[in-house]
Amino acid sequence: MYDVAVIGAGPAGAAAALSALRSEPSAKVLLVDKSDFPRDKSCGDGIAPHALDELARLGVASVLSDQVPVRRLRLVSPAGLPASSTMARPTYVVPRTVFDARLVEAAVARGADLLRLSVRSLSDVSARVIIGADGANGVVRRLLGVPRQDETTVAVAVRGYLPWPTEEPEQVIVMDGRDWPAYAWRFDTGTGTSNVGFGMLLPSLRAQPRGKDALQSRLVELLPSATGATRLRSHHLPLSTGRPVQPPGRVLLAGDAASLVNPLTGEGIFYALLSGRLAGAAAVSGGDPGLAYRASLERELGRHLSHTRLLSRVTAHSRVLNAGVRAVDAEPAAFHALVEVGLGRGLITPGLVRALGREAARSLARRL
Repeated sequence: MYDVAVIGAGPAGAAAALSALRSEPSAKVLLVDKSDFPRDKSCGDGIAPHALDELARLGVASVLSDQVPVRRLRLVSPAGLPASSTMARPTYVVPRTVFDARLVEAAVARGADLLRLSVRSLSDVSARVIIGADGANGVVRRLLGVPRQDETTVAVAVRGYLPWPTEEPEQVIVMDGRDWPAYAWRFDTGTGTSNVGFGMLLPSLRAQPRGKDALQSRLVELLPSATGATRLRSHHLPLSTGRPVQPPGRVLLAGDAASLVNPLTGEGIFYALLSGRLAGAAAVSGGDPGLAYRASLERELGRHLSHTRLLSRVTAHSRVLNAGVRAVDAEPAAFHALVEVGLGRGLITPGLVRALGREAARSLARRL
């Protein structure tokens, strides 16, 4: 019998295996996935600074050592208002065919056993603790009895790739004024390609006359350069505003399986790595791993998730977001604070609130 069986070998699952073996090198850890690696995964491919911190904590920061840092972020509000800045710390844009395979390779090198298997029942694996990292619609969450996520807290996105010059890369987010909250993106890898996509809330998508085809047409509408993008694939994003409570016991949920996706940006890789790290450590710590993991998640992310929930409600009004983009464009410190909330574990800071308040006052004065 294994000490830990991790179902799903994406970033959350690989991080869980790495963490369990880092915490207890003698542990027997099984890493299971239905696919061979490398394999594609529909995603924006962004690796934010806090994700880099998690890779360092796991002892595998070298998986990005040959990748190109991206230092510029450009935002366009629903009303077409621009804001841009050099980020306090660079991000990376790494296709999941590369990133996930490297993490799996690192987990196996540390001692995890890798098994290709489509798990249909928890009895398919024999382990003291099971970590479900197989997504919001995965078998572990379903067998644990977690209800299906409410559609109002689910987003749907389409992703593709296109050639792009290797000039200074940037991340571009163009917000959709017609069906906000929704946005298109172009994330440059710096190696001659860009990841492009468009995402919106599931209820908004259901209201579109052409269904999922609308995702691609809106992508091209907001980002004309995305015309001709290839490898188009859609995917669901289970937002943290609908995340389930981790139950006590020997079955843990990490990453998308725990609905850990930022409701402001759709960022999920940082959450996947962090929750995987915490789940892996809890799995080999003794006692009740479910309770230990729930407590550690609350310590690490509790306040942050409360702040992202609040900010997502406030910025659901496009007029508020338009004012917010003007505010952060005028004040670099506010820009960086907003990035921290959207890509890491940041909080709504007093400086960000003051910047938004000043812009709100200016907007009111312009209308008078």
